[in-house]
Amino acid sequence: MKAFLSRVRWIVLVPILALLALSAWALASPIGSSPDDDFHLVSTWCAGSSASSAEMCEPGSDPSTRIVPPGLLDAATCYPVSPDTSASCQSRVDFDPEPTVETARGNFVGGYPPVFYWVMGLFAGPDILLSALIMRLVNALIFVGITTALAVLVPRELRPSALWPWLVTMVPLGIFLIPSNNPSSWAVLGVGASWVALLGWYRSTGRRRIALGALFAASILIAAGSRGDAAVYACIGIVLVMVLTFRRQRSWLLAAILPLAGIVVSAICFVTAQQVLSGLNGFGGPASGPVSPGGEVLARDPLELIAFNLLNIPTLWAGVFGSWGLGWLEVAMPGIVAFGSLACFIVIAGLGASRLDTRKILSAAAVFGALVVIPIVVLVRGGDVVGEEVQPRYVLPLIVLLAGVLVLASRGRRVPITRGIAVIVGLTLAVVNFVALHVTLRRYLTGADEQGLDLDRGIEWWWPIGLSPMAVLIIGSLSFAGVVAILMVELVRRSRDADAITPFSVSPTAPAIPAASGTLR
Repeated sequence: MKAFLSRVRWIVLVPILALLALSAWALASPIGSSPDDDFHLVSTWCAGSSASSAEMCEPGSDPSTRIVPPGLLDAATCYPVSPDTSASCQSRVDFDPEPTVETARGNFVGGYPPVFYWVMGLFAGPDILLSALIMRLVNALIFVGITTALAVLVPRELRPSALWPWLVTMVPLGIFLIPSNNPSSWAVLGVGASWVALLGWYRSTGRRRIALGALFAASILIAAGSRGDAAVYACIGIVLVMVLTFRRQRSWLLAAILPLAGIVVSAICFVTAQQVLSGLNGFGGPASGPVSPGGEVLARDPLELIAFNLLNIPTLWAGVFGSWGLGWLEVAMPGIVAFGSLACFIVIAGLGASRLDTRKILSAAAVFGALVVIPIVVLVRGGDVVGEEVQPRYVLPLIVLLAGVLVLASRGRRVPITRGIAVIVGLTLAVVNFVALHVTLRRYLTGADEQGLDLDRGIEWWWPIGLSPMAVLIIGSLSFAGVVAILMVELVRRSRDADAITPFSVSPTAPAIPAASGTLR
């Protein structure tokens, strides 16, 4: 009993530490630092969720424009153009709440689903900097809340799929995006959480099942309400769960009503988002194909595009782990970040792939196929190659989904994650998070050309808060390391105890899934 209570006390700290780690990343970059933030900030303030935000967004000269405060547009115009330029140039930006600038940069004609902007608009106020920071912290809180609820509610054999994917896919891109003003924050969370909630819902009864059904519905709304492509990914997750749990039973058919409703909601968000149509037709970026003798840019050959992109698509996936820059792609990560993060993913994914059966193979192959086909179709339709237009954040939700499917138990056999592997992976993740956070802070504080560990030296930009950059680095890094350490101990213990519990099998020949207790645990 004493050992049990000791474990419980440590586990209780995980949500607090996770929130501190994400909050450090929320503070690590200035307003406007995530891709296309001028568009997303304007869209949020023009969502009309609060009286103050409505006063800061007035109708433009035509339906596709609005008049907004200049700070929403100009916050990200100075520093992304050069990695050596700190964010101190924001001191010259006019953050007065008075709307004076007319712009078409916003979600005024239904380009994106409106849910993310509407919810974030609840926190939009006349103090633009404070409002943007509050939105980031709210997104961090939503992530921690939903992930914690899933870890508590899903049956024990599913907890690795509720936790491992976040540990091995978040650094550095995911942990940068989650506490940001970018709808990709919700896309990653919604897709990564919805399928686990649905799988747990199929496996549970009573109050636990009701709670997991509510989490599934919320996660679907979060995913489909943020980006059109996330709605597609959420549907992929739903179909995978239905394949994994299929039984020729009337009870299964009745249970399918909930996931089918999730597909309907996702489909509505998908067809109403013009962003998706742009993706299917190609993003139409600047032409950069071969040049004719007359100086005209020639269209690329479709077959050559397919071949080139197929051979180079892994570099897009690797961008999730740090081989591409953060921010507006200008915050370059050291090699240790990209190598370390990718190595951790490969180790855990490889161990998961050692436990396979037919349904798990089909599910993993479907997600992997989507990781190949979807970005290549978008690139070829737009006449682009890997490195143009399509960014790693677009495929991050699928990578989280792939990791979750791979670590599922198969035919009652646990994924063989030993204490030694957990220690190596945990230490690596803690180190790469520290390095990535330090590099990100340094880039915005003084510019990327500045060297040295001490972030408090020569500060050119910082938030008007009581904590110094070094304090944020230390608190954030230690909190992340604490999360990893506690969860590694818990997951290894769960893995070791897996044979002592009723196995959850995804085998097509397995017997019907036994009902779990309706008591919350």
